[in-house]
Amino acid sequence: MNRRTFTSTLALGAASLPLFGKNRKIEIGHTGLTWIPLGGQMNPPPPVNAIVDPQYIKAAIRDISGLGFRGIELFGNQIEAMEAEGGVGKHLEMHKLPLISAYCGTNLSDPAQRSASIAKTVAWAKLVKKYGGKVIVVGPNGVKRDTYKFAEHKADIVTTLNELGKALQDLGLTAALHQHTGTCIESKEETYDILHSVDTKVMKFGPDIGQLQKGGVDPVQVVRDFLPIIHHMHLKDFNGGDKFLGYCPLGEGKVELAKILDLMEGRKLEGRVMVELDSPPPQPIPALDTAKTAKAWLQKQGVKFVKA
Repeated sequence: MNRRTFTSTLALGAASLPLFGKNRKIEIGHTGLTWIPLGGQMNPPPPVNAIVDPQYIKAAIRDISGLGFRGIELFGNQIEAMEAEGGVGKHLEMHKLPLISAYCGTNLSDPAQRSASIAKTVAWAKLVKKYGGKVIVVGPNGVKRDTYKFAEHKADIVTTLNELGKALQDLGLTAALHQHTGTCIESKEETYDILHSVDTKVMKFGPDIGQLQKGGVDPVQVVRDFLPIIHHMHLKDFNGGDKFLGYCPLGEGKVELAKILDLMEGRKLEGRVMVELDSPPPQPIPALDTAKTAKAWLQKQGVKFVKA
């Protein structure tokens, strides 16, 4: 073996090793969103709303467990809907997959809906706790962004978040605010303003990395700035294409995901870092295949999975 061949062999070997030559101390789960066929025109329309259709919930649990991800996030109304099926717990137990969190849409900006909206989220939270979950991902309500005036709603948003966070803390659960495009908390300025104003003893942060990138915000900087209060995360890539609302499987976009993993390395979270990929059409790749792509990329970064 000459020197050039020897050097090339070493380089190939190093490329195949996990980052830093060791396993990362980080546990990665996956949300069930990718398995739900949202949007599109179906004629006739499906008899059951896709988001609460048991077949998609069961498929997500089966596939996420089969790939060895360390937990699942469902929507609050999915867990509620599964009660009519005997509860989501038996499916989680069958596949030995822990429920970590639930995404719960909550009206934060309208004070007239505050009490009812908090009560709805708390009801979902009780089901999450029943099945062993720990985190409620607080999804802000949608607004008409072209006419929306954040300053007029900020005080109401903060009040609702604080009241909801305290109610969830009383249940022994962790609330994590999730900024989202098209909602009352979308921009960098809005996100920073709310997080600097809210009571972070009861309301933590669960950023969506891909949505930050889509909104023109540096997600690495946001994570760095709020790292002490981040207890949950949606790890998502973005390439701006015409598939998956511009998102893409991990490693195929422009998000500096490895830097995000570096920041989250070894942190003790109440929740998880959750892989996510939106599912509205066109969705040219099955959910299972996108999750396999994500797993392969994460393994190259040194992330360990439950199963090989």
